[in-house]
Amino acid sequence: MYKLAITALLAGSAAAFAPASSGRATTSLAVNELELGATAPLGVYDPLGWLDTEPETFERRRAVERKHGRIAMMAVVGTIVHQNDIEFDGYLSPSANLKFSDVPNGVDGIRAVPTAGLLQILFFFALVELAWMPASKYDGDYGVGWFGDAIEDPEEKARKLNAELNNGRAAMMGILGIMVHDCMDGKPFIFIDSN
Repeated sequence: MYKLAITALLAGSAAAFAPASSGRATTSLAVNELELGATAPLGVYDPLGWLDTEPETFERRRAVERKHGRIAMMAVVGTIVHQNDIEFDGYLSPSANLKFSDVPNGVDGIRAVPTAGLLQILFFFALVELAWMPASKYDGDYGVGWFGDAIEDPEEKARKLNAELNNGRAAMMGILGIMVHDCMDGKPFIFIDSN
């Protein structure tokens, strides 16, 4: 019951990071990468002035931000799931007699994975990066849509892309905080006693 309550709370709290609808009705909206992710009061956040000095690199930096945000969102969810002891049944490495449940929670878990397993993870990442989601595809649209549905309305697409960028930024800070707290005192979630 406790795990279900936490899952429901996390799913419901995701709406807190979505931008509020403005109520404006427009007939056409060209999605501008500069406007995506720009939130008040900062607007377009460019403290180093790279948009003026290196405008040609903005598209690449935005693509990297989007990809890192997606990875961070998966990492936060994975950390929450693993901290609640939701693990696969069976063996991570039958030859080493290592079960998934034997892998410790948190940052120390990576040390328990055998070298062959780490290589498999790295090869999978390389396959995804080079073949399925190449870094040269800057728009972030990999043809899978939003839960399988194509978004035709440009205003809705801009809203969802904006939410994705802002949620990704929050997740990048979140996973960083989780890892720091886990390394400092073994409590990745300072408000939950996981021992």
